[in-house]
Amino acid sequence: MAGVNKVILLGNLGADPEVKYLEGDNVVANIRLATTESYKDRNGNRVDQTEWHDLELWGGQAKVAEQYLKKGMQIYVEGKIKTDTWQDEQGQNRRRVRIRVLSFTMLGGRQDSGSSPSSPSSQQPTSVPKPQSAPTPAPDLSGDDDDLPF
Repeated sequence: MAGVNKVILLGNLGADPEVKYLEGDNVVANIRLATTESYKDRNGNRVDQTEWHDLELWGGQAKVAEQYLKKGMQIYVEGKIKTDTWQDEQGQNRRRVRIRVLSFTMLGGRQDSGSSPSSPSSQQPTSVPKPQSAPTPAPDLSGDDDDLPF
């Protein structure tokens, strides 16, 4: 049976993207995203629990992130979990979990654009689609060899 590796996050950027231009025209952007959950404890006090996520964007998405994403912005992310393991200089096994972003949507407006929060353009989410693969041909349903009673 095949597995599913899908992550959906909605949070705020902890810093501006760190963008690296690699050889062969490859670009990668690394971003820290904070997601916060709120709940009330037994005494009725509100408790905020924040998780930090390391995001990785490649290619065109990295260039969009470099140009438009800024610390504090809220984004919606879809991606998958990737885990790196290695040994450090002291021989200790290390592990890092990151999110490989497949698509993201910027929510709200650009904070440095000078537009008022009520302007229509600042309220429209901007979606960055995931790279398109070759279209999958539709299955051939013309055969009458199924066992369906209808």
